[in-house]
Amino acid sequence: MFVRPDDDPRTDGGFVGERDTLVGYLRDQRLTWEMKCAGPDAEAMARRSVGPSNLSLLGLVRHLAGVEQTWFRRVMAGRDVPRHHRSEDAPNGDFDGAVPDAAVVAEAWAAWRSEVAFAERFVDEARDFDVTGTDGDEPVPLREVLVHMIEEYARHNGHADFLRERIDGRVGQ
Repeated sequence: MFVRPDDDPRTDGGFVGERDTLVGYLRDQRLTWEMKCAGPDAEAMARRSVGPSNLSLLGLVRHLAGVEQTWFRRVMAGRDVPRHHRSEDAPNGDFDGAVPDAAVVAEAWAAWRSEVAFAERFVDEARDFDVTGTDGDEPVPLREVLVHMIEEYARHNGHADFLRERIDGRVGQ
C-alpha cells in the first residue's frame, strides 16, 4: 500500500480549471482505491470488519461498481441496465455476496473496471459539466455527480484503511 513518491501514480493536486480539477481528483481517488485493495487474497478481500457488519473490501469493490454504474450508466447516460450485485430480492447483494472465492473477486474487479471505463468515456465526451442526467424525476448535472463520486471514494478509502489494518496491519498512506 505504501509507494515511494516517484512510483505513486497519483497527482498531488495542482489542477487548473474545473474539468481538470474534478476529473483529476476523481482519478486520484480511484487510484487510491486500487492501491488500498492491492495484495489481499480472496479470503482477505471477503473478510468482514467486525460483527454484525458485513463490510469488507470485496463488498466495497462490488458496491463501487454499482455506484459507478448507477451514476454514469443509468442516471447520466439513461441506460436501463440491471444492477451488477443488487436486486429487489437482494438489496444488500453487493456486501452479502462478497464471499471468499477468487472468481467472485475477479468478477467484482472486472465489473468495477468496466464501469470506471464507461464513466471515463462519458465524462471525456461530455461537452461540459452542465450536461444532465435524470435521477427519478430530478435533473442531475454531471458536475454534481463528479463531486459526489469524489466524496464516495474518499469515504470508502477511509473504510479500506480500517479494513486493511484488520486484515494485515497495513495503515493508510
